[in-house]
Amino acid sequence: MNASVQFLSPSEAARRLGVSAKALRLYEQRGLVAPLRTGAGWRAYGPDEMARAGEIAALRALGLSLAQVARVLAGQPEDLESALAAHQATLEGQVRQLTGAVGKVRALRADLARGQPPARGELARLLEPAAQAVVAFDLPWPWGGERFELRVARRLNYITGPLGSGKTRLAQRIGETLPGAAFLDLERGADGGAAARARLDADAALKARIDQVLAWLVDDGAQLSDALVALLVGLEADGPAALVVDLVEQGLDQATQEALIAHLRRGGAGGRTLFLLTRSCAILDLAAVGPDETIILCPANHSPPTEVAPRPGAPGYEAVATCLASPRVRARTEGVIAWRPHVA
Repeated sequence: MNASVQFLSPSEAARRLGVSAKALRLYEQRGLVAPLRTGAGWRAYGPDEMARAGEIAALRALGLSLAQVARVLAGQPEDLESALAAHQATLEGQVRQLTGAVGKVRALRADLARGQPPARGELARLLEPAAQAVVAFDLPWPWGGERFELRVARRLNYITGPLGSGKTRLAQRIGETLPGAAFLDLERGADGGAAARARLDADAALKARIDQVLAWLVDDGAQLSDALVALLVGLEADGPAALVVDLVEQGLDQATQEALIAHLRRGGAGGRTLFLLTRSCAILDLAAVGPDETIILCPANHSPPTEVAPRPGAPGYEAVATCLASPRVRARTEGVIAWRPHVA
């Protein structure tokens, strides 16, 4: 290797690209990028490999599957049109939001010039994130009735905790309280997902959408199954503005979980707000949690649920890492619950 050229390890390359090391390995496995090897056999990424991986990451961010990415990189750009059209629509929506915000600021400045201060709460509303949603309720049993407040519902929200911590009860209450939300429970997989398949048979538009998502996921390594179809029907069907999903990993192997969360990060499920109840480290990969994602931990001692920052050393980080398990371990404990008597 040329000593004057900077070569990066996979972890450093992933950090600079804004993707996970797992994603880089998947790109390599699919033949999309070929990292160099050091004399000791370690993978290394030079300028050419970083440029290639950057293109792949950008195409993935636009919503393309790995098979579509491969075609685009091979000089077949047909798949880009719909992805760019969707991205344009998103950007135009952001422009409209910014234009509205600029108009509010201009009006406030005009009021100030006339000696009129802002009304109470007006500045706070101006600075609120566009996607802010407030959820507040008294926590159910097994908590002691403490108040729970969620001030911002981000694009992806993970609810996790050890067995018996109350995370399912918390998820159900969020589904009941969050405006426009619905709770997607484990009954979605009953009878091999029969209800979901009946819904697909009755809705041609939904079936076409699910078939497209399934094609993307299978391209990314997912295994087609009744559990996956039933989950996708719940996620992709028109309806609620937000979804709270009970044990999103139920019945899905590791490759499928990784493909699914990558799809959701790219804006799958119609871009709606999602609360994913999970104990799988494939779904909640702490190294891959982005700025538009939130981790909510239900502690084992039934302290009130708290938001946990995805960085080592942050309060609650170790507790989250401890309660997560690999898909193989999760499969062995599927259906196991912790029971404690309800003391009145």
